[in-house]
Amino acid sequence: MPDLLWDDVKNFFDPDLMGSLPDVSIDGTSVDDWQAVLDLVRSRGWACEYSEDGAVVRLPRAEVMLARGVEASVMLRIWPVPGVMAIFRPYVADSIDFDVDLRELQGQVQLNVLCGFLRAIGRSLDKSVVLAPETDPGHPVLGFDVGADRVVLLADPHFTWERSPSC
Repeated sequence: MPDLLWDDVKNFFDPDLMGSLPDVSIDGTSVDDWQAVLDLVRSRGWACEYSEDGAVVRLPRAEVMLARGVEASVMLRIWPVPGVMAIFRPYVADSIDFDVDLRELQGQVQLNVLCGFLRAIGRSLDKSVVLAPETDPGHPVLGFDVGADRVVLLADPHFTWERSPSC
């Protein structure tokens, strides 16, 4: 049984409401947690691409990647399945932050992929993983709950709000 049902949460996947690249975050992390994510990518066989200042290079160990993130534009792209990408920007050890593209996440199949991805990372780190609107990271709408061992709703999906106009 899926963690979430598309018909219940599709409002949270509307790029006009949430922004096309909502924020996913894991707080209270360390270099070891970053390394655990890299090890998870390898063990699951997920496709990935690591770049520094736009140049694709070999994926280093977490401590090296984080040190480079201070001086360079560092990006790690992970595809748990073709057509669904997560974009990590490793620059601090104490938070793992990434974006997903809501335009890629339309329908139950893609929702299941996202939930599986969040669940795998959350289980690997034994930490909550939350997704929040692109412009409102303080109000997560769903995420992996360690105690429930699944992805759960953190907000009412039937509540509608308007995004603030951009300047």
